[in-house]
Amino acid sequence: MPTGVHLRDARQQLFDAAERVLLRDGPNALTSRAVTDEAGCAKGVLHRHFSDFDAFLTDFVLDRAAQLEERTRALGESVGADTVAGNLTTALTTLFGPVPVAIIPLITFRDELRARLRQSRPGGGIAILSQATTAISAYLADERELGRIAADADIDSLTLSLVGGGHLLFADRDPGPPQPATVHKLVTTVLADVVQRRPH
Repeated sequence: MPTGVHLRDARQQLFDAAERVLLRDGPNALTSRAVTDEAGCAKGVLHRHFSDFDAFLTDFVLDRAAQLEERTRALGESVGADTVAGNLTTALTTLFGPVPVAIIPLITFRDELRARLRQSRPGGGIAILSQATTAISAYLADERELGRIAADADIDSLTLSLVGGGHLLFADRDPGPPQPATVHKLVTTVLADVVQRRPH
């Protein structure tokens, strides 16, 4: 990578390299040397743009969290359409895709990264999970307003059950992510007592 590469281009190339290392080799393999080797640039390029490796990881997580935020908008736009369980099944599959699932243990096991994320944004210590929680909670509240979920539904408990259960389903990706039917079964079980049946 030429030393004159624009800052934004260099940052994105390094972030993309970090994602490839994370997905291929796991969070323990994510080092500054692994990232710069993957990006095909000198190690100094990373340190020219970031004060240290934890600063790089913080910006990397926030960048990927911002991309995830774009995808959560689809859940908000699905309010009142199709079925509540179907919408949530799709949302969980998106929210717990390969990159978010790989980032969660990275955050969990790096104390300094978690501390910096908390400084950067509210709830940032668990950036990916807090985004999933916010999106699902808002969706359930909107569906409750429309009467598709019982008026006395406990949104916080439902959200925690869906996010926690979803994370457990997707955390073990060997031999692969869960089937849509498995995710749908989780969602319908959590919602069983609160979803209002639509008239046929």
